[in-house]
Amino acid sequence: MNWNAHEFIWLDWIVLLVGIALVIWAVWRSVKRHKLAQQGADSSDYLFGKGEPWFIIGAAIFAANIGSEHLVGLAGTGAKSGVSMAHWEMHGWMILILGWLFVPFYQLMSKKMGKIITMPDFLKYRYTDRTGSWLSIITLVAYIFTKVSVTAFTGGIFMESLFGLPFWYGAIGLIVLTGLFTVFGGMKGVMTLSAIQTPILIVGSFLVLFLGLAALGAGSVVDGWNAMMAHVQTLNVGEDGVAYGTNHLFHFNKNDPLYSEYPGVWVFIGASIIGFWYWCTDQHIVQRVMGQRKGEPSDQVMKRARRGTIAAGYLKILPVFMFLIPGMVASAMVARPETGFTLGNPDMAFGTMVKFVLPAGVKGLVTIGFISALVASLAAFFNSCATLFTEDFYKPKFKDKSEATYVLVGRIATMVVVVLGIVWVPVMMSLGNLYDYLQNIQSLLAPAMVAVFAMGIFSKRITPKAGEVGLIGGFIVGMLRLVTNIFTNNGKDVMTGWFWDNTTWFWQTNWLIFEVWLLVFIILMMVVVSFFTPKPSAKQVEAITFTKDYRGLIRKSWTAWDVVASLGVVLLCVLFYIYFW
Repeated sequence: MNWNAHEFIWLDWIVLLVGIALVIWAVWRSVKRHKLAQQGADSSDYLFGKGEPWFIIGAAIFAANIGSEHLVGLAGTGAKSGVSMAHWEMHGWMILILGWLFVPFYQLMSKKMGKIITMPDFLKYRYTDRTGSWLSIITLVAYIFTKVSVTAFTGGIFMESLFGLPFWYGAIGLIVLTGLFTVFGGMKGVMTLSAIQTPILIVGSFLVLFLGLAALGAGSVVDGWNAMMAHVQTLNVGEDGVAYGTNHLFHFNKNDPLYSEYPGVWVFIGASIIGFWYWCTDQHIVQRVMGQRKGEPSDQVMKRARRGTIAAGYLKILPVFMFLIPGMVASAMVARPETGFTLGNPDMAFGTMVKFVLPAGVKGLVTIGFISALVASLAAFFNSCATLFTEDFYKPKFKDKSEATYVLVGRIATMVVVVLGIVWVPVMMSLGNLYDYLQNIQSLLAPAMVAVFAMGIFSKRITPKAGEVGLIGGFIVGMLRLVTNIFTNNGKDVMTGWFWDNTTWFWQTNWLIFEVWLLVFIILMMVVVSFFTPKPSAKQVEAITFTKDYRGLIRKSWTAWDVVASLGVVLLCVLFYIYFW
């Protein structure tokens, strides 16, 4: 048997099939035991989970973020553009903001409202019912257009690169499998799968990294790293004939071909805006820290949630090394024919690396973690959609239904999202480059979310109507920009006519710069509207005011070790920026 075969052999298939069967059994057993313990269906438990340990919360946050867009998009971007996209991945410090700042706010709101809140709940309480409803609508639309469809699309590419499976078989198969898993597993199933796949995913990805570097360096990982860095420094050649390299996080020279996509410090600011929205206010992530045990003190809830975010902060540093740098290694190996490595499509970099560098048997074992990651990430989106629909639309209108009914409604909502996600995939494929499509959508949605949450928490003067206008107005402006992106190929095509000639500032401005100014515009709009509309009520202001007793609970929820551990996350992020500046 050829242990170094560059394709899947019979041993890999046996390991893969047996491993998947064991994972299904472990998840089924965990969900069954949990249901017996709960003695019946419970919608809150199905949607949120119940007080998982901090390390499970950390793994769940990490797993919810890792999807096929990382296995395909991040590795492919590494092969094409180097570390430029690492800004979106070095957000361990941003997850700390969720744990240290937002968790206490969300727990305070939960305490005041007497239930676990969703993000629309927060906006309804702080602003108006209409504001919360619009957030639910925007979030559901965003999940279908950017989360489910993108994960399915990139999942199809990954399955094709790894197994040679036809694209649509892999894409539709992944969505259907995940839909079934989410319907029957709920949040407990997602949490269990996350705990199983996270260590496999991490170990497997680092095996790909180190074995890839060893193959590039003729057996030496260090030589392989040096060879990779030397290669990427020869890439990204401008019209002036200078190689600007793809080993930089920041591109300041306008002759640098990557400057037009990632201009100077704007890339850090723009990535941070998206990160703030995603890590601190997105239901998909926040839902992981909202579970609590019955009768548990508030300080213990906050302690467990915060430590989960600290753990996730460390884990979030890993994807750059797990996926992006292996893409850079693949690019360097292609440039060395003696390695025998070939790559037709950069988006297939990671799957091709898995087949090429991992020994027989190990390929099958590691692939279990990758498939579990795809399912866990997509399942987390499905579950969040079920939560938003059940908690924010169905329950308020049908308050006297049984818990079993609420669970059933959540499952039906999941199925609807599955169908819509499949229907949208071919439409999304017709809109051009996947990376441009995804990043532009996120940059147009994030500013409105960031503005209403940040201003709602940090300012008592922002009025309810200002929050409503900011969210709806910001969303409308973002969608207008999206329409112009579709017609102008993201501002790259030459457009003439009265409208296009007089609005070049709107449709030609770099997407990151546009994102920053859109956020500024929304904040100013909210401030102006607040001068002419009724002030928030005492109850609404109370929702963002920490009493002396509550501040005492927050202080009891952390120790010096929590501070030290958090500073460790920040330090690692800073060191990465220094090395790849």
